[in-house]
Amino acid sequence: MKLCELFGKGRTVFTCEVFPPKKTAPVDSIYKTLDGMKDIRFDAISVTFGAGGSNVNQSTQEIAALIENQYHIPAMAHLTCVAAGREDVDRILDQLKASGVENVLALRGDANPDYPPKTDFKYASELVAYIRERGDFGISAACYPEGHLESPDMVSDVRRLKEKVDAGAQHLVSQLFFDNDDFFRFLERARIAGINVPIEAGIMPVLSAKSIQRMVSLCGASMPAKLTRILARYGDHPEALREAGIAYAIDQITDLIAGGVEGIHLYTMNNPDVAREIAKSIASIRKL
Repeated sequence: MKLCELFGKGRTVFTCEVFPPKKTAPVDSIYKTLDGMKDIRFDAISVTFGAGGSNVNQSTQEIAALIENQYHIPAMAHLTCVAAGREDVDRILDQLKASGVENVLALRGDANPDYPPKTDFKYASELVAYIRERGDFGISAACYPEGHLESPDMVSDVRRLKEKVDAGAQHLVSQLFFDNDDFFRFLERARIAGINVPIEAGIMPVLSAKSIQRMVSLCGASMPAKLTRILARYGDHPEALREAGIAYAIDQITDLIAGGVEGIHLYTMNNPDVAREIAKSIASIRKL
């Protein structure tokens, strides 16, 4: 099933992201994560392509195929410009099609000094267009509620996003954010610009002060005063921060669904226990 087909059925779509194991770990170690998530009944699960634009990650395709064929959940494989040239993309798409994976998240990706970037595709919109020509895939792309770090302003950022949609993106997943007003303002700008595909709000629970500060520095997400207070009060107390971080994420999701958001994309960090707590707390809310 194409991910864009999940929307418009009277309930909030709920998807999540997992990432492949480290190179030193066997790929089948992902079973523990997926076994812990199968009872959550996510509408789809995406699989990242390797941190920081690392080399072409075969395990991404393997895990996506596993999710699709063994767990019978629609899977979406990430694919990045910096890590995949035209020949890589052709091979990966052939592998995905052969294994029944219909969905791809096309990204530019972040450069990694340890791996020379591929140069066949400069922008995600170019990769989107190529995938559209190459085969019958559901194509998703990323969006940035507070603007991409390299965009000079929000107007330019929305124009770039429109290029991705015009190139063939049928569904958008947002970068993480912590202030829902930022997302709602972005959503309004996108709709005014004629971007009418489903847009999911990306939510990352705050479980570690160090990790979230690193993520914020990488993506440029702002830290509202409410979250800053939580980190200041509970940052040195892991269990307390875990509870507060989950509560903050649930509060965000509740407000987003009340505001009519079409979908929630949960950045799970491969933690099924946290994902389950959040899913249980919003189960009734999603049905309304």
